[in-house]
Amino acid sequence: MRVRARAYGSAVAAAALILAACGGDDGDDTAAEQEPETTEEGDATEEPAGEPSGDPIVIGSTLSLTGAFAPTGVIHQIVGEQFVEQLNANGGLLGRPVEWRLLDDESDTAQITPLYERLINQDQVDLVLGPYATPNIIPAVAVAERAGYVLPHHTAIHAPLLSYGCQFPGWSMDPQPDEYTSRLLFDLLASLPEPPSTIALVTNESGSTQPMTQGFEGGGGMAGIAAEYDLEVVAELPYPPGNQEWSSIATQLRDADPDVVINNGLGVDPVGIIEGMEQLDYRPGLFFSLFPAPGPLLGLGEAAEGALSVSLFEPNEPLLEQYGDEVRAITEDFSQRAEAAGLPYTAFETQATASWNTWEILTRGVEGAGTLENQDVCDYLVENGVETTFNGQLTFDPEVNNFWDSNVGIKQIQDGEWVMVWPEDRAAAEIVPPEN
Repeated sequence: MRVRARAYGSAVAAAALILAACGGDDGDDTAAEQEPETTEEGDATEEPAGEPSGDPIVIGSTLSLTGAFAPTGVIHQIVGEQFVEQLNANGGLLGRPVEWRLLDDESDTAQITPLYERLINQDQVDLVLGPYATPNIIPAVAVAERAGYVLPHHTAIHAPLLSYGCQFPGWSMDPQPDEYTSRLLFDLLASLPEPPSTIALVTNESGSTQPMTQGFEGGGGMAGIAAEYDLEVVAELPYPPGNQEWSSIATQLRDADPDVVINNGLGVDPVGIIEGMEQLDYRPGLFFSLFPAPGPLLGLGEAAEGALSVSLFEPNEPLLEQYGDEVRAITEDFSQRAEAAGLPYTAFETQATASWNTWEILTRGVEGAGTLENQDVCDYLVENGVETTFNGQLTFDPEVNNFWDSNVGIKQIQDGEWVMVWPEDRAAAEIVPPEN
């Protein structure tokens, strides 16, 4: 699938100026430099970005447009199309138009290596972005490393598994994500008027999620850290990726009857677990899922009310107001596109934020370096970091595999909407505790 983004002149696009052309590719195809206009008072005003010209810069990637990861992959597809259209509407990249060459990896990790080798060696794309989900990102990083390409990626959080110095995460949960996430959640639980005392860990055995329960080498994971918070693990229930049979897990959860069910899973896993528990007329006090597709959970209605998850950003008032008009325009544009695509949840939330970060890392790295030479782009990002719209200045340190200081929080479904509730300085509302 090839996406050639077109410039468009809507008010939303005009309000969401993301990048302006600057510099050139080793002196070739540079955008014409213009002196800024001045007002009568003598203040400089910015010239509108010129129309991009010359051969397109081709950015290649795969996404899970079909298969198990598709409910989340489509979010990243919409963000990419939105970002590239706005990029081209505002001068392109290095003064040239950008073309996104997107392939469907079908949620199949076995396809990642040949597809990225095709993009780099056969199609000879100028730049690459990573796919969705850690099991797919890891082999894509390996291909990029062999070819000497920079690889920003959307959603891999497991820093210990990603040591290539020119991979750059658009989503960070600390260089030691199992410990960071455990303490983030357990601190929230400890803040409740009646803190829970028992938890059950239901874990997808995927490389994205299993380490969050069991821990990396040198880390404790939720299973190991729980005791520090006086939390007793009353059940540890693993299941294979792609699992479709939830009745046995639901029965074991009902029998264990924990205060909190923690699903270190992804996609629609939590939907299956909650539906299985509902069939048994069982509902725990609190339910947490690590990486759910946001829409399907909301589609459960009352059954998912109070569910928790992690988040980089939620378009909640008054938080959205603090970000300003640019962010509001981006989120509204995304929502219109998501609605047109038939997504069950159209808010610009954590998956979309990670995707936007990733595109900004790549394109602003190129502009900062003033070239498409991948090693120069990599060096620029390591030396200077990059300013992002949603997560501010990101700094990259190869000593911690370029994973930046996290500001991930926790959100909760309240009255049918995701709302940021933790930590307190980033919360749009207080957490709704379980009913006694």
